[in-house]
Amino acid sequence: MLQELETLADLINQNPSAIEGWLAVYQFDVSGERGGTFQVQFCNNHVQVTEGKPNQAQCTLQLSDTNFTKLLQKQLNPATAFILGKIKIKGDISLALQLQSLFA
Repeated sequence: MLQELETLADLINQNPSAIEGWLAVYQFDVSGERGGTFQVQFCNNHVQVTEGKPNQAQCTLQLSDTNFTKLLQKQLNPATAFILGKIKIKGDISLALQLQSLFA
């Protein structure tokens, strides 16, 4: 999971126009065999990924490792997954909506 997030972060950092002005820390609590806790920090038009909980997250998403992989591969619509209970959100839901634009 960490490697997949780092790959996505590298792609975003190569062309940061999509995250211009973002200032937030997202936490992904991923259950399952390949699960763990990961944070994605957006600051100064840059994305940084870390394992664990080094920062205070404004938005936490809870999902399974299977659904997380589908989300990263754009095989799972975030809004539909939320409605069906495949993703649970804690914290600032408006930040979750903002994050959805990266998966569109």
